Amino acid sequence: METRVALIGIIVENLECVKELNDILHEYCQFIIGRMGLPYSKRDISIISVAIDAPNSTINALSGKIGKLQGVSVRTIYSKVG
Repeated sequence: METRVALIGIIVENLECVKELNDILHEYCQFIIGRMGLPYSKRDISIISVAIDAPNSTINALSGKIGKLQGVSVRTIYSKVG
């Protein structure tokens, strides 16, 4: 199956969702290239970037699950390299 490389940007404003977010990311760990989390205590948020190489439907499913979390914003950008 053809895969795409994407970057998923996540901003967590409700820190009570972190465990659920980590559980979702763990479900997709086989596709995740790497991730970086930055706690920004001045604003009481966390900023997370996730690099992923997966089928388009998998990337969309992951972004959709994350986007359903209360107090979490998510955006995905895709590489043009196929």
